[in-house]
Amino acid sequence: MTALTSRHAPTPPTVPLDRLFRPSSVAVVGASANPGKLGSAMLTAVSGTTPSVYGINPREDGAPFHPTLGAAVDVHGAPIDLAVLCIPAEATPAALTEAAGLGAGSALICSGGFAETGEPGAALQAQLAEISARTGIRVLGPNTSGFFRPDGVIASFVPTVPEIRPGSVAVVAASGGMNHALSFLLSERGVGIGLGVGLGNSVDVSIVDVLRYAGDDPTISAIALHIENVDDGRALLAAVREVSTRKPVVAIVVGRSDVSAFAESHTGSLATSWRTSRALLAEAGAVIVDNDFELVDALTVLSQTRLAPGPDPAIGVVTAQAGPGLMILDELQTRKVAIPRLADETIRNLSKVLPPLTFQENPVDTGRPGPTFARVLSMTAADPQIDAVAVYSLAEPGAIDLGDAVRQSRVTETCPVVLGIGGPAGVVEGPVRNAESVGAPTLLSPTSLAVGVDALVRDARQRFYAADAPVAIPATTAGAVTDGLDEAAAKDLLDDLGIATPQRRVCRDREAAHRALTELTKPIAVKILDATVLHKTDVGGVHLGVSTPGGLDAALDALDAIGAPAYLLETMAPPGVELILGARRDPAFGPILVAGLGGTAAEAIGDISIRSSRLTVAGGARMLDDLDCAPLLNGWRGGPTLDRAAFARVATTLIGFLEAHPEVEDIEINPLRLTTSGLIALDAVIVPTSTSKGKQS
Repeated sequence: MTALTSRHAPTPPTVPLDRLFRPSSVAVVGASANPGKLGSAMLTAVSGTTPSVYGINPREDGAPFHPTLGAAVDVHGAPIDLAVLCIPAEATPAALTEAAGLGAGSALICSGGFAETGEPGAALQAQLAEISARTGIRVLGPNTSGFFRPDGVIASFVPTVPEIRPGSVAVVAASGGMNHALSFLLSERGVGIGLGVGLGNSVDVSIVDVLRYAGDDPTISAIALHIENVDDGRALLAAVREVSTRKPVVAIVVGRSDVSAFAESHTGSLATSWRTSRALLAEAGAVIVDNDFELVDALTVLSQTRLAPGPDPAIGVVTAQAGPGLMILDELQTRKVAIPRLADETIRNLSKVLPPLTFQENPVDTGRPGPTFARVLSMTAADPQIDAVAVYSLAEPGAIDLGDAVRQSRVTETCPVVLGIGGPAGVVEGPVRNAESVGAPTLLSPTSLAVGVDALVRDARQRFYAADAPVAIPATTAGAVTDGLDEAAAKDLLDDLGIATPQRRVCRDREAAHRALTELTKPIAVKILDATVLHKTDVGGVHLGVSTPGGLDAALDALDAIGAPAYLLETMAPPGVELILGARRDPAFGPILVAGLGGTAAEAIGDISIRSSRLTVAGGARMLDDLDCAPLLNGWRGGPTLDRAAFARVATTLIGFLEAHPEVEDIEINPLRLTTSGLIALDAVIVPTSTSKGKQS
C-alpha cells in the first residue's frame, strides 16, 4: 500500500449520519464466500442495496473481494462511506483505526465481546470510543445486527429483512434483535418501515443521534423508541422534546421488573429507573406504551394522522355493533380519554337517520352499518366538542364498505378518524386500503382501536403541556448547604421558600422542652432532632398527641433512651391526606421531582408521579392526577380538597431549589399533609451531596 494521499485524510468530527445510513459505498471487512459466516451474510445484504460494495478478505479471490481496505479505497477512487466490521472483538480497534485513517465516514461493528462481557471487553470498547472521538468516524455498535432502509441500503445479517414493508416509520432500538422484532411486527400489521436501527452498545452513535436524524428526515413520519438504559437523560429528553413537536415519538421502556443483571450482560450498562424513564419521556412529549403490540397500535395511528396540541382532546365513538362499542368505551375511559355527551343538536340530527332504540349520545350506536353510515360519521365529527372520531364495525361486504363510507363522509378533511374493522383478512383488506387512501388509519380489534386512539390523545395532550416554559428558579436567602440539616433547619429553609411548616421549638434540654410545651398550641408532636436519622418513626423517634407535662416527660424519656441529641416540639397539624414530595438527583436525568401518597407506608405503596426539572406550573397542577389515590385529593367523604395551583407552587419551588443548589443531593417532604387549611410540611430531610444517607433501620 502506498502512502496516504489527500483523499485518505481523516474524516473531520462533523461527519453527517447520511454516510452511515445512506452510504453510496460499503466495504465489508471480514467478508467471506462461505455462506455460514457472518461476513458472508452481511456482504450479501449490502450487495443488493448499495451502488458500490467491496468485500475485504486477503484469503478470498475475485470480485467483489479485495485483500485490504486500502486496496478497495484505491479501486473506488474515494473514501468509503461505510465500513462494516465483521471480525473478532480483539481485532476491531486496529481495523477501525485503519478505516478512519483511510477516510471512511462511518463503521458498523456487528461483533460482540465488548463491554457486555466484563472488564476486558470494556477496555476494548473504550478503545473504540477513543478512536471515534479522535478521528471523527461515526460508529454504530458494537454488538448489533445492524440497520436497514427497506427501500434503500440493508446492512443487517438477518436474511429476511428484505421482506419488511417499506414505509415511513423509524425504529430506533437499544438492541439489534428488538429493531428487527419491532420492524417485522409493524410490517406484518401494515405499517411500513423507513429506517430500522439497532444501537447495540452505543460506543458513538446514540439513541439521541438517531432520534434527531430521523426527526430531520423528511421521509419519516413517526418514530418508535425501544429503550433499555439511559446514559444521558437530559440529552434524550431534549431530543424527544424537540422532535416530538414535529413528529410523533412512541416509546417502550424495558425494566418493569428487575432485569438489571441481564441488561448489563446484554447492553453493557444498567438501566435507570423504569418509572423515571417512562414518566420523564412522557413529560417531554413521547407516547409511552406498555408492550410491543401497543406500540404497533399507536404507530398505526400516529404514522398517518395527528391531533393539534390540546389539554384534553375529546373523542366521538361510532359503532355498528353495541358489544365492541362497549369494549372501546370501557378501554378509553379506563385510559382517561374524554368521551363527552354530544350536543343536543347533534343528537337530534342523529335521531333522524338512526333507529329509535339505538344509543346516540356518545358512543353512537348505528345498530348495523347501512346507507346512512357516512352521514352519521359527518354529524358526529361536526359536533363542536369532538376532536377526533373512533369508528368500529364488523366487515359486512353486502351492507357497507367502511372505507368507502369514510371517503363519502369526507370527515378526514376536517377531523382525524381512526377505524376498527373486524373480519377475515381477505374481507377487510379492501376497506382498509380504501380508508388509508383518505388518511384514516385502521386497526383490527376493539382494544387495538382504543389503544390507537388513546395514543392520538396523549400525543396531543403531552405536546400541549411540553410547550410550556419551565418556571424561574425561586430566590432564597439560604446559603449553600454544606452539612446535613436536621429537621428544624430543613423546615427553616422551607419557610424561606414559602412552604408552610408547623409552629415549633428546638429544645436542647428538658427545661426548654417544658417551657416550649407552655408556648405551643396543644396537642404537640415530640421528635428526636438528629440530622443523621432519616426515618424517625422506625427508631421510635416520634411521639404524638402530647398535651401534659407528664406526657412530655414520658416522650423525652423514650427519646433519651435512643440517644437523642436534642428535641423538636411542634404543634400538631389538623388531620388530612398525607403526601410525599421530594426532589433528588437521578444519575441519568439530573434533578427530578417525585410526588405521591405519603406517610410511613409511602415506599411500600409506591403510588407516585415523577417529573423533570423542567416542571411547569401547568404540569405541576396536573401532576397528582396520575396517582391511583387522586380521588382522595378531591374532597373524598368530606375531606380536604387539594388546591392544584398551590401544590404546583410548592412542587416547582422544590425542584427549582434543587436545580439551583448542586451541593444538595436530596430534599424530601414526607408527609406533606393536605388539610382544610392547605398544605403543610410535617417532616423534611435535606441531604448534601457529600454526606451519606444517614442511619436507617
